[in-house]
Amino acid sequence: MSARNPGTKLDLERISKVRVNTQAVLKRAQQIQSMKTPKKQWQAAWLLKAVTCIDLTTLAGDDTPSNVHRLCLKAIQPVRYDLLKSMDMHDKGVTTGAVCVYPSRVADAVKTLKAANSSLPVASVATGFPAGQTPLETRLQEVRMAVDDGATEIDIVINRMLAITGQWEAMYDEICQFREACGDAHMKTILAIGELGTFTNVYKASLVSMMAGSDFIKTSTGKEAVNATYPVAIVMVRAIRDYFLSTGHKVGFKPAGGIRTAKESLVWLTLIKEELGNDWLCPHLFRLGASSLLADIERQIYHHVTGQYAAYHELPMA
Repeated sequence: MSARNPGTKLDLERISKVRVNTQAVLKRAQQIQSMKTPKKQWQAAWLLKAVTCIDLTTLAGDDTPSNVHRLCLKAIQPVRYDLLKSMDMHDKGVTTGAVCVYPSRVADAVKTLKAANSSLPVASVATGFPAGQTPLETRLQEVRMAVDDGATEIDIVINRMLAITGQWEAMYDEICQFREACGDAHMKTILAIGELGTFTNVYKASLVSMMAGSDFIKTSTGKEAVNATYPVAIVMVRAIRDYFLSTGHKVGFKPAGGIRTAKESLVWLTLIKEELGNDWLCPHLFRLGASSLLADIERQIYHHVTGQYAAYHELPMA
C-alpha cells in the first residue's frame, strides 16, 4: 500500500458548496466507454495489470475454511503458470492485489497465506457490512477483531442515513473512529453509492470520507441494487483528484459489485488512466472488487496465448 492518508479537519463550508453537473458527468462516462481498448499483446499486458489490482473476494453465507483456502491459493497463482510462461511473465510475481473475506474468516486466510510463504494482504469487510446498521461500538469491535486476526486492510461501510440526511459531522466522526480502530491497517471506505441518491451526495460523501482519513474510497458493497457504474466513478475519482490537489495526499479508488468481464476491467483501467493518471494504475491506489472477474480474464489470456477459446478447451480448476 502507499503512504497513509492522514486526513484533514472537516471543512463543512467546502462540503456545502459542492454541486455536480450531472449531464457533464454522463457525457464524460460515455466518452470513456467509447475509447478504444488495447489489442493483442497490449491487451494481454493490461489484463495482467487488472489481475494485480483485483481484491479476490468471497462474501457468502456458506464460506468455510476450505473455500477460503482455495481462494487464497488462487490469489497467489491467479493465472496458470504455463500461460504466464508463454508470455515470459512466470517469474514476475503476478498475484491478485489481496484476498477479501468476512472478519470470521480472516484467521483462515492468514493461516493459508503464511503456510504458502505469501505476503499477500488480507482485506476484511467490517462495520456491520453490508448495511452498517449495527450499533457503533459493535462496528468498532468488528474492526478491531479483524485487525487482531491479521487483516491488513479493512473495508468499512458508512452509515448511509448520515449521508442521506446531510449529517456530515457525525459521519466524519464515525469514520475517524473506524480509522483509529484500524490501527496500521489501511482503511477502504464503502459509500454504497446506489443508496446515496444523487451525484452531489456521492461527491460530498467521498470528500468527507477522505477528510476523515480513508486510504481508499469504494463504490459499493456489491449487495445493493446499483453497484459500480462509470458515471459514479467519474464523480468519485474527481473528488480524489481534488483532494490530492488541495492536500497532496493520494487516496485510492475501488469499484466493486457487478464487474465480471475482462472487457469491463479494461474500461476501468482506462478510466483511471484518463482521470487520475498512471500513478494510480497500481494495486496501491486502485483495486477491483470482484469474485468472478478473474475467470474471464484468464479465459482471454488463454485465447491470446493459444488462439483458442476456453469454451472448447476447458481450463482446469486451480
